[in-house]
Amino acid sequence: MSTTIERIAPFKNEPIKSYADPADTAAMEAALAEVRADFGKTYPLIIDGERIDTAKKIASLNPSNPAEIVGEVASASLEQANRAIEVANERFETWKNTPAAQRASYLFKAAQVVRDRRERFNALLVYEVGKSWVEADADTAEAIDFLEYYAREALRYGEPQPLTPIPGEQNELVYVPLGVGVVIPPWNFAFAIMAGMASAAIVTGNTVVLKPSSDSAVVAAWFVDLMQEAGLPKGVLNFVPGSGGVIGDALVSHPLTRFIAFTGSKEVGLHVNELAAKPQKGQRWIKRVVAEMGGKDSIVVAADADVDAAVEGVAASAFGFQGQKCSACSRAIVEAPIYDEFLEKLKARVAKITVGDPSEKQTYMGPVINERARDSIERYIEMGKKEGRLVYGGKRSGDRGYFLEPTVIADTAPDATIAQEEIFGPVLAVIKAKDFDDALEIANNTEFGLTGAVYTKDEKKIARAKDEFFVGNLYFNRKCTGAMVGGHPFGGFNMSGTDSKAGGKDYLLLFLQAKTVSRKTQT
Repeated sequence: MSTTIERIAPFKNEPIKSYADPADTAAMEAALAEVRADFGKTYPLIIDGERIDTAKKIASLNPSNPAEIVGEVASASLEQANRAIEVANERFETWKNTPAAQRASYLFKAAQVVRDRRERFNALLVYEVGKSWVEADADTAEAIDFLEYYAREALRYGEPQPLTPIPGEQNELVYVPLGVGVVIPPWNFAFAIMAGMASAAIVTGNTVVLKPSSDSAVVAAWFVDLMQEAGLPKGVLNFVPGSGGVIGDALVSHPLTRFIAFTGSKEVGLHVNELAAKPQKGQRWIKRVVAEMGGKDSIVVAADADVDAAVEGVAASAFGFQGQKCSACSRAIVEAPIYDEFLEKLKARVAKITVGDPSEKQTYMGPVINERARDSIERYIEMGKKEGRLVYGGKRSGDRGYFLEPTVIADTAPDATIAQEEIFGPVLAVIKAKDFDDALEIANNTEFGLTGAVYTKDEKKIARAKDEFFVGNLYFNRKCTGAMVGGHPFGGFNMSGTDSKAGGKDYLLLFLQAKTVSRKTQT
């Protein structure tokens, strides 16, 4: 092991703040005021280090009060998007030869900048995507974790790799970068996933064209700025917000694009995969697609479970960040003997959830991301009222913003629409299972396979679920959200994506290719 790795402290997760400390509360309140003072600021494209304004802008709105514009981000034209790919391809020729230790140093520097401005990033997440204070801090902490973890992993992959000795030969295996990558992150983990995908591609020696979600383009602009501040050479990370219809398909299809890292819906992910699979004139490779898509995640509550603990885990998993997580629990599958008790306690627990402006410390649930999302969720709720029994919620909340009540619909059939389709909002379907066999069968009856959890005290049931519950991330006696970098490598099966295992030991391999070099020695 090299001295470079040895002198770096082992990775550990950034602690998440509870805001019980008055000093943390004061810092967050100050940051909220500072960020609000910058509302309406404009952010340019960044191509080859050049800041480019455009006539067309993307307005990022505050979902708690859509009359407020958090920021306006330049919208790239097709020509500018193509130019970004060409620039990234040119810069790749130099960046690919940059030593791993130097590439990693930019991520370490960026992580420290984020720590120094943590509350400002948190405040932006509160305003731009409607996260509560704790959810925002968890997002920022995860961004720090990705930067720190992937920097260390790049150093590991840059070391000599172990091979079986062959007499008369000197053999080595080296990992080399792929080329130009298009990174298309989601809005829900607006900082963490965006920074994680981009930094993983960069630290492995690739160059990046970043097309953020229009709902969270400001935090992406902040990230690109901080990477420049950390000293990243121009053209390694290019920033081109824009319409998916105008530039998204073109970026994916471009013959110089080597790979696409995407996180988002199943429908868009499949479209990206289809476009990438079709070779273009002049293309010299099969494009690699790293896709993390949707989920329809279940928590199974066995008859022997601690019902109070299960209720808490289900409520946290279903309604944290308004259910807008691909890992969110959208189905509680409860064995018949405890079904009524579970429902009664769940209703009482959900009634305690506070819905309101997330800039206020006491708020647990803020708004959903935009009007389109709110309307879609409401359609599912109306459908759910016909498919099951409304136990709690079901209505809008507040007089402005995209607020919805946490909604619980019981007596749902396993094949009902609300039990099969990803809603991506604060809607929980509760399904009664005859027994544990039935519960596991129901848990596996969707096209997805991202996360799941089981509450049980029975070791035999735990062993069965480990073998039979077909998801990428399975948890026992805890919530099914909150994967930690390094501890819970994250990614799912089936229509949940390519099981990338973000935040794990295998992730950087998705942005590398292995080259074996053999040399005959004198005998």
